[in-house]
Amino acid sequence: MSTSAEPDTQRSRTDARRRLAAPTVAMLPRIADSLSFLYLDIVRIHQDDTGVCAEVTSERRGTETLYLPTAALSCVLLGPGTSITARALTTLARHGTTVLVTGAGGVRCYAAALPDSLTTTWLERQSRTWADDTKRLAVATAMYEKRFGHGTVPPGTTLAQLRGLEGQRVKAHYRLLAQQYKIGRFRRAYDPASWDTQDPVNLALSSANTCLYGIVHAAILALGCSPALGFVHHGNQQAFVYDIADLYKADLTIPLAFSLHASTNPEAQARRSFRDGLRLFKLLPRIVTDIQDLLDPGTERDIPDPEEQLVDLWDPITGVVPGGTNHGADR
Repeated sequence: MSTSAEPDTQRSRTDARRRLAAPTVAMLPRIADSLSFLYLDIVRIHQDDTGVCAEVTSERRGTETLYLPTAALSCVLLGPGTSITARALTTLARHGTTVLVTGAGGVRCYAAALPDSLTTTWLERQSRTWADDTKRLAVATAMYEKRFGHGTVPPGTTLAQLRGLEGQRVKAHYRLLAQQYKIGRFRRAYDPASWDTQDPVNLALSSANTCLYGIVHAAILALGCSPALGFVHHGNQQAFVYDIADLYKADLTIPLAFSLHASTNPEAQARRSFRDGLRLFKLLPRIVTDIQDLLDPGTERDIPDPEEQLVDLWDPITGVVPGGTNHGADR
């Protein structure tokens, strides 16, 4: 025999399930999570009644469909041979996913579609730090120490002195690799006007660096920062890209370029080797973490508080003002 309490209990359970399923800020994917970046190529992406899916067609296996976890993606990189419908783009934008058009393996960045829900937190920190000469020098110094070790910059070092220290370190690195590969004296040169006359190491280094710039560009855009506001480089729409890419050249592109000193086609081989040897889904989160450490040093970042406001208001006197509130009574 049923009692009147049973419907109430059932309703209570249903309400509890709904509360658990309701999206919160803490459930939003962080950009450093394993699913934050997804690279796709040679697929057709479209929206059906279930969700956004990628169709892969091959002679051997026919057409296969893979549904994308749109709610758990911060950035989708569309490689060569990819097509996407407007409905699928709309769904990705609604979930706050950045969509980038890239080269093979995500190693170049040609265009980006940024959702209007993308936070401006890191852009604001970047612009404030960039506009303050003291803070800008501090970031430039931190970049140097990320490359060459903590404490390698003497106190009071100016930006001009920092550039000199950086140049000496890089030249020493070139000399060490030149001795290792027995190629004699090496001089870094980049001259598009006489491209074909350059030596294999310079050609390979320029090609590999271009690939690295694309990956860094993708990470910067996915984070919501400006590629143009650099701290060491200046006056170019990719100034910040060059800044961040310099953090990884000594480990990634420079040794690769020297290893191709005898290559007959160093440009193509550098691109292939860089793409094949690169762990894309580990480098991208690393880039994001490094940018966050540079713009907000000493702060431990974790899952946001579930009660945190998604949108705040700005006030020049009090700072951040909570959003979602009618402030008409404050007047």
